[in-house]
Amino acid sequence: MSVPMLKIGAVLSTMAMVTNWMSQTLPSLVGLNGTTISRGGTSERIVSTLYPSPEEGWQIYSSAQDADGKCICTVVAPAQNMCNRDPRSRQLRQLMEKVQNISQSMEVLDLRTSRDLQYVRNTENQMKVVDGKLKVASENPRSLNPKAFQELKDTVTQLLPLLPVLEQYKTDAKMILRIREEVRNLSLVLMAIQEEMGAYDYEELRQRVLLLETRLHSCMQKLGCGKLTGVSNPITVRASGSRFGSWMTDTMIPSSDNKVWSMDGYFKGRRVLEYRTMNDFMKGQNFVQHLLPHPWAGTGHVVYNGSLYYNKYQSNIIIKYHFRSRSVLVQRSLTGAGYNNTFPYSWGGSSDIDLMADENGLWAVYTTIPNAGNIVISRLEPQSLEVLQTWDTGFPKRSAGESFMICGTLYVTNSHLAGAKIYFAYYTNTSTYEYTDIPFHNQYSHISMMDYNPRERVLYTWNNGHQVLYNVTLFQVIKTSGD
Repeated sequence: MSVPMLKIGAVLSTMAMVTNWMSQTLPSLVGLNGTTISRGGTSERIVSTLYPSPEEGWQIYSSAQDADGKCICTVVAPAQNMCNRDPRSRQLRQLMEKVQNISQSMEVLDLRTSRDLQYVRNTENQMKVVDGKLKVASENPRSLNPKAFQELKDTVTQLLPLLPVLEQYKTDAKMILRIREEVRNLSLVLMAIQEEMGAYDYEELRQRVLLLETRLHSCMQKLGCGKLTGVSNPITVRASGSRFGSWMTDTMIPSSDNKVWSMDGYFKGRRVLEYRTMNDFMKGQNFVQHLLPHPWAGTGHVVYNGSLYYNKYQSNIIIKYHFRSRSVLVQRSLTGAGYNNTFPYSWGGSSDIDLMADENGLWAVYTTIPNAGNIVISRLEPQSLEVLQTWDTGFPKRSAGESFMICGTLYVTNSHLAGAKIYFAYYTNTSTYEYTDIPFHNQYSHISMMDYNPRERVLYTWNNGHQVLYNVTLFQVIKTSGD
């Protein structure tokens, strides 16, 4: 009786000591008293996906003056949570994960010990009876007649299940020793980190950096338009749907509205899924369905100021569908535009008419027979869908993989497959063009939709059933105050 009860006491005492250390001493070592530490997961915050990859930081590619005294520089925004890239921050996160694992192990030990302790308490009376009979037998061996011996034997048999419980206690005691050693090692490492960090509150510094980066991103939005010079590595947000489709956020309304829309397929589709936030889209939850009154063709849809603009199936009609009222506000034929795979992109898919938006407004990219299948750009009036101005680029649409507008410039890729690059640029402000050589990583080897969002300054792509983002680098011309 005394041996198992002592072991139980030792286990509970050690667990209480370790738990107390975890809850009081550990947070004070790293200055995290009163600080809530949240863990990330597969559903990362979208703010981390909308900016450059972790390897990138705020960079000025060049800083010089031209002949007119203008300051010319290229600015690239980094990923938010720059502190997360700090080696000490990573080390702290790893340590906190270890702490959580230790805490979980202790909870398991606590539950198991409580269960087994109750079992021992239930057998305590039997153990006392056995102990009393053994004392009587040792003092007076003749009193142990066959009947008494059989009763003692039966009682001992009932106590046999206690043996594996005691074996488990021994194993748990060894585990407690290992946990105590891990905690001791953690304590040394955390104290070393604290000494290296000095007197600064790490969480406060991180919040100050986030505030600064928010202000820098706000400043970046005011820089105006620029020329595309680079595309980041792909950021896969989700894998869903079929090989072809489109997904997007609103290209105009304020960033406080985080809705995401998804349209799977390119042929006769009518179902549009509206997700409340990007995080909901990543998890495939919290969405409503819009059933369009007319089916769509292709994947060149765009959401602009609360309305969906899309090409009506088997026609060159553009439809403006308002999400809030769930109604068609206007529809208009794009005169002369090819449709039904007359002049699609290289991948086909009824991609004859591609609607898009940038900093300058709403656009349609298409072809006509008089233009001999070359890409035509038309700027549209968003309310009436009237064509305001048209440009003939001279670039054959069937040789293009996809295209998108940035700051009034149409950028065209030379393929939808692996190895594609941004090959051609047409500048509507000067009605001129140039051939470019801007590579990007086509990770899943079949892009069926690529559109620029001027509000977020990212490229949205649908790549072989994957929804992918790319950040863009724009060459900015910033005028000095004296200009």
